Order: sequence, then structure tokens, then C-alpha cells
Amino acid sequence: MSKWNRKIWAAILAVGMTASLTACGGSKGENSNASAAGTQNETAIVQDESTDSNTDSTGSTTSLVQDNRVLQIPDDNYRTYYELFVYSFYDSDGDGIGDLQGVLEKLDYLNDGDDTTDMDLGINGIWLMPVMPSVTYHKYDTTDYENIDPQYGTLETFQELLTACHDRGIRVILDLAMNHSSSSHPWFQQAAEYLKSLPEGAEPDSSECPYVDYYHFSREYQGGYAQLDGTAWYYEARFWDGMPDLNLENEAVRREFEQIADFWLDMGVDGFRLDAVKEYVTGSTEGNVEILSWFADYVHGKDPENYLVCECWTDQNTYAKYYESGVDSMFDFAFADKSGIIANVMNGKASATSYAKNLETEQGMYAQYNPDYINAPFYTNHDMGRSAGYYAGENSEAQTKMGNALNLLMNGNVFLYYGEELGMKGSGKDENKRAPMYWNKDGNAEGMCKGPADMDDFRMKFDSLEEQQEDPDSIYNYVKQVIRVRNQNPVIARGTTAYLEQYSGEQCFALTRSYEGSNLLLLGNTSAEAVSVDLTGLTVGGTTAEELVLLGELYTGEETAERAGTVVTLPAYSILILGEE
Repeated sequence: MSKWNRKIWAAILAVGMTASLTACGGSKGENSNASAAGTQNETAIVQDESTDSNTDSTGSTTSLVQDNRVLQIPDDNYRTYYELFVYSFYDSDGDGIGDLQGVLEKLDYLNDGDDTTDMDLGINGIWLMPVMPSVTYHKYDTTDYENIDPQYGTLETFQELLTACHDRGIRVILDLAMNHSSSSHPWFQQAAEYLKSLPEGAEPDSSECPYVDYYHFSREYQGGYAQLDGTAWYYEARFWDGMPDLNLENEAVRREFEQIADFWLDMGVDGFRLDAVKEYVTGSTEGNVEILSWFADYVHGKDPENYLVCECWTDQNTYAKYYESGVDSMFDFAFADKSGIIANVMNGKASATSYAKNLETEQGMYAQYNPDYINAPFYTNHDMGRSAGYYAGENSEAQTKMGNALNLLMNGNVFLYYGEELGMKGSGKDENKRAPMYWNKDGNAEGMCKGPADMDDFRMKFDSLEEQQEDPDSIYNYVKQVIRVRNQNPVIARGTTAYLEQYSGEQCFALTRSYEGSNLLLLGNTSAEAVSVDLTGLTVGGTTAEELVLLGELYTGEETAERAGTVVTLPAYSILILGEE
């Protein structure tokens, strides 16, 4: 089966474009790869004999897009980010722990800097999970905010990595845990020693030890507090007693973090992912927004292009309010995790329309607080079970593929958790969700990490990268194609979504995306059966269906899209992207 010619779409739709687009419905019978012989009104939409076939010897066809189209990646804050856990990514020195040199050695896997090839994954942003010194494997308990953890390397190696990323057009943001430090941080250690030295009944004096006001200490036990060993004092520690909460309302603490921001931004870091912003002032959205406003003003004051994205794991209406702070992005939790919109749609627990409808409605929800917001969609992260575990049965691979596509085709800055492009497995305890990158099925192969010490022993559901790279129908090659079509069409990331309710149904969605005069149409079938859409009379941004061209076709199996008259039939778990020339 050949690739579509971009012009063929207009040619085959030029018949009878005068009525209205109707809602998609299930098609009758099998969705054949070939057109019916001798039938004028049944035409396979894939008929360009001038292009090479992308079908393997088994006849299976993967996602197909126009790979010869030039990538169009404006140098702005709209990116396709890769969340990278250094500890489990690639080990360069044989100690079993991933390191920055390992990331540097595998940078070509993510982006080789050559837009004329399709050998890399195509990401253009990296979120490095914590890399600062820490006493744990996850490193969210920082002991020094202006250094690199020795397990990962040195500041010199980090600078080398940063330069290599920028040379490839990759922006780099660092995970910054401002809500809490490590209990081993000198600030907390000095505060603790001071409190232990106080005579019984004496009150602490910040003029004697300013660090006592860097945290929240109390003589009374409260929920979310831990006891300071050897004293009658308690301190706030919402996540773990080894991570005492900082007092971000203290001006001295704010000056510390301004200095910390200066350190990394002056080095060339492009921004920060802010951890646990909901707990800055637990229970107070207003207090948290005020703190974020201070930090956003400071960081953007240095350079408006410095990027801030925040984790606020709560309901959508609440995290929408955080945009009032002026931060660039809030992670869009509504679409993520096994109970999020994407997984529910792909599991058949919600209609396909809920995906498109929520994409449209959330825009106003966020814009009312910050018209310049940039959404931050993600599907999974280091705190969630991996998406391959959301699905079971014969369609699980197709669902895993398309679930990733629904995330990657959202507007804003999309985030892809490392290994999701392989369909890696991992659920239950946090350590399992942070398993070694599956480069090779041999766990002792060069560069393979050992993973967190308490990780369970489990087998991956799908093949390693080494195997998937050779399989044109693999999850890896599918995800790579989705990212490529995203990079070929800037409107996907930057555009405004309009949900086409009258053209959607339980099993399929239709939506438009518009940006600076450019428009495209996304059609998707989220079910295991073929569905049909009547495109008669379709206009997108004033462009008639006759003038639309094919920008991308994303398939999860052997079937390809077909036309019978004015009806387009989408095979199971497939997406078409149509737009203007």
C-alpha cells in the first residue's frame, strides 16, 4: 500500500461537495485495504503510484505521513518535551546508574540536529527530573540547589550537555523542588541544631538563627508535620519527614531561590518545572498563586522566554486558577493517567467526542486567567502507571499507540515520559514507574541501568528499542511518526481547537485547529471497528474540502482509509490530519 500523495486528497474529494458533514458512524463489513474492482464510487484513498510502498512483507501498514515534507519548528516556547529520569536512562560508566554523560551519548536518539532525516525521535525539549545533589535515588530532596549530584556527573558535564542540546535546537528545563528541601540540607540542619540548643521553654529568635524561619516549626503536632528528633518540636513535611517544607512566604527564602534561579538561568537553562506547587501553602490556592506570581515575575523579568511549567495534581477547575500567577504552563492532569480523558476514550469508557470537546472547552477555562497561557498536556509521568498497562486484550497495542497520538496531537507543549515511545511497563510502587530505559532486552548490555533498588522484577510487555527500531509497525515507529507530523505542522501545537460536534460520534471525533490564518482538520476513530464520515460540503477556515490536502495519516494496523462517494471510512484506531496547501 503506497503513501498518499498530498494532492490526491483534493482529487478524490472533488465529487459532490455541496452538502453538510455528517456525524461519523460505524461502517458495515470489513474495511478492505483495496478498492472494489470496477466500482467507481469505492476508491481506496491511497493511490499514488509515484511513491514507494511502506508495507512490509507481511502486508502490515504502520502510520504513514509525508516524510518528505520539511519540518517547521519555530524558535518559540512551543515544544515537544521529553521527561527524562537520568538515573534510569543510560549508564556511561558501568556503575548501573544513569548519568549526564549517558544522556549526552544518547542525545542523537532524541534529536540528531538534522531536520532532513527521520532517524531520531524528533523531540525539541527536555525536562530533566532532579539532577541536584540528594540522598535518595529520585533526588526530589535537594541538599544543594547549585550543583549536580555526583552520581550524575559534574557541572562541567552538565554544561556540555546543555550546549549540545542547544546546538540541536533542544531547550532544557530543570526540575526545581521549591516546596521542600532535604532534611540533610544545611538550612534545615542549622535550624534543627539551633532548636535543639534552646533552653526548655525558650522561643526561637531568627536573629540568632535565620534558618529557623526557612521552615514551618511548631510546638504543637499538626497533620502533615513530623517530630524533630530529640526535641518537642514539629516541622511541616507534607510528603516525607526527609523533605521538610520550606516557608516560601519568607522573603529570605525567596532571595535564596532568586539566586538559585540566577545560577541555572545564567548557565543557559531554559526554565524550570516547578514541583508540588499545590503544597507551597497547603490548602490555599490564593497563597500558592501569590508565591508563583513572585517567582514568575522574577524569572520572566530576566528573560520573557524563560519557561515555567507547574505540577498541580488536582482537579482541572482548580489548577486553571494557577494561570493567574503568570506562569507559562500548568500540567493538564485532566487528560492524563489511567482514569484521564485519553485512557477513558481509548478504553471505551468515554465517547470520542469527550476528547475533542474538552480540548475546546478548556481553552476558555485557562485563558480567563492568562490569555497567554501555553497548555502542557501529558499522558503519563514518573508518579503514574505507564500507559501500556492501561489496556488489555488483542487491541492493547493499537490502543497504546493511539493513546500516545491523542496526547502528542494536543495543542501546547506536549510532554512524553521516557520509554512511553516503547510501550514500557511499570505500575504500583514509584520505583516500578521509573524502570530502566529499555534499550536492549539484555539487562546487562552496555549502557543499561539497574534501576531503583526497590523496583520489582517484571517483564516488559513490548519489545526493546533495539527490536522496535527494526519493526516498521512498532510503537516506537508510530510515536516517532506522530512527533514528525507535529513538527511538520506548527498549527498543531500553536493553534486554537474547535470541536465539530455535529460531525463527531461515540467512536470518532472531528476538530479543527487554527493558527495565524492556517487551519487543519483532525479526524479520529478511537474504536476497534471502522467508522465512516461524510465530508460533503466540508469547509475548514474558509477552505473547501476540494482544496484540502493530506498532511498526515496515522494507522495502527493493516487497514487504511477509504472513500465511497463522499464518505471517508476510517479504520480502527486511526487518525487523519487534513489542511491547506
